[in-house]
Amino acid sequence: MNNNQANASIYDNRGFQHDDGRPPPYNPQKGMYPSLPQETPTYVAMTPKTINTHHTVTPGTPHNIGQKRGIKKCQWKYILCVSLCVVLVLAVVGLLLWYFLYYQCLLGKSCRNGGKCLSSSQWCDGVRDCPHGEDESQCFRLHGTNFMLESYSSGSQTWMPVCADNWDNNYGTAVCEQIGYRRQDYVTYGQTTAGSLASKGYMKLKPGSDHKSQIQSQLTYSQSCSAEAVTLHCIGCGESSAAPNTRIVGGTEAVNGAWPWQVSLQILGQHICGGSIIGPYWILSAAHCFQAYSNPHLWKVYSGDVSLRSMSYGTGISVRKIINHEKYDPETNDNDVALLRLDTPLTFTSLVRPVCLPNADVDLSAGRQAWITGWGALRSSGPSPDKLNQAQVTIYSRETCNSPQVLNGQVTQTMICAGRLQGGVDTCQGDSGGPLVVKEGNVWWLAGDTSWGIGCAWRNKPGVYGNITYFTDWVYGQMQNE
Repeated sequence: MNNNQANASIYDNRGFQHDDGRPPPYNPQKGMYPSLPQETPTYVAMTPKTINTHHTVTPGTPHNIGQKRGIKKCQWKYILCVSLCVVLVLAVVGLLLWYFLYYQCLLGKSCRNGGKCLSSSQWCDGVRDCPHGEDESQCFRLHGTNFMLESYSSGSQTWMPVCADNWDNNYGTAVCEQIGYRRQDYVTYGQTTAGSLASKGYMKLKPGSDHKSQIQSQLTYSQSCSAEAVTLHCIGCGESSAAPNTRIVGGTEAVNGAWPWQVSLQILGQHICGGSIIGPYWILSAAHCFQAYSNPHLWKVYSGDVSLRSMSYGTGISVRKIINHEKYDPETNDNDVALLRLDTPLTFTSLVRPVCLPNADVDLSAGRQAWITGWGALRSSGPSPDKLNQAQVTIYSRETCNSPQVLNGQVTQTMICAGRLQGGVDTCQGDSGGPLVVKEGNVWWLAGDTSWGIGCAWRNKPGVYGNITYFTDWVYGQMQNE
C-alpha cells in the first residue's frame, strides 16, 4: 500500500533477499510484482514480424511467364492443369470449412483444450459428452446481488431463472456441489421475483424429480411459475464484522474483522504475497507469485489478524496444491490468477471468512469505488508494515486504462485497473495476489487480484488487477475438479 511518489518505476515483490541468508528472488528481472524499469514496460515494445514484399528479378527472365503459346497443340494438358487447380482449390476450401466449422466449433461449443465439438443443444442436456464433463459441469450460475439461481437452457441456448415450485434444500445442496462448493458449506435457498429475467420463461422441475440424478436433466422449460425464482446461498460470504476506515488519502491501518478474507502467503515465516479466502480449502491469489517457488510445500497461509507479528505465533496452514492459470503469460501478465488448495480447511469465525466471487450481472463496472488491502511496501522499494493497510480506489474503464498517457494499451480483457489518476493511492511490493473488493447488496465481492503496476502511486499509473469476473468460470471449474 502506497501513498508516495517514487523515484524509479519499480513495482516488484522482492521476495527473499540474497544478503539475509534466504533463497534468492524468484525472478531477478521482474520480481514477484513485475519489475517495470521504464514508464513503458519493455514487453510492450515488441517488434512485429514483417513480410518482405520485395521480389528479386533475374536479368533476362521474362515477366510474362503465363504466355498462352502452345495451348492449341497441348489443349489436353491445359484442361488437366485447370482441373487439378480446381480440385486443389476445392480441397483447400473444404479443409478451411472443416477447420472453422468443426475444429473452431463456430456452430457449437468445443470441449476443453480444443477437443470434441458439440452442438449447442448437447450442453446441459444431462448427458456427459465431453471427456472432462465440462458440458454438464457449468450449467448453473448465480445472478445478481440476491443470488438468484439460473440454469442454462440447451433448447433456447440462454440462461433462465429456476422456478421454486417443488424446490427444497436437497436440490439446493446438489446444485451448490455441482457449482463447486462443499455440501457442508451450504447455507439455504430462498425465493425472489425474477422480474424481466423471466420474460422468456423459467426452468422448472419435472414431476417426479429426485435429488439423485443430475439436476439439469430434471429441469424443463416452462412459460410460467406458480412460485417465484430460487435464490441460493452456497456459502456464507462477503460479510465483515468491522467497517473499514473511511479515510482514503493513502493507506491506513485496518482493524481486525474488517477484511476477514485477507491472508498472508509466506515462505519460512516471511510474507511474500497476499490472497483471498473463497472457501474453507481455497485461496485465490496471483499466478506470478508462484513462478519460481512452485512447490506447494514451501508455502504457508496465515489468516485471522491484521498483524503479521501476531499471526507468526501460529503455525499457518499448509498448501496441498498450487493451480496457476494455464494461459498465464509472464511477459504480459495476462491471466494472472492462481488458486491454492489447502491441506486442511480454514475454520470460519468473525475474523476468518470468505469473500464472494462475483455473480453474473453484479455491478463491478467503471466508476465504482473499491478497496485494496495488503501488507505491501509503503513506498516503492520501501519498508513493509506489520499491520494490514487499506485504501479506497476507483475502478477505471479499459478505455481509460489503455489511453496513451495512462497504461498505453497494456490492459487486456483479463485485467482491470484501479487507483487514483492523480496518484497517491496504490498497491505496491508485497501486495501481489491480494484482493480488490467492491461492496454491493450489503456484501463484499472480489473484483480483482493485485497483479502489476508502474511505480507505486504514480500519477496516471493506476494499479492493474486480475479481472475476477472474467475468471469466475475457471475458478469454479478448478473447484469442481478437486
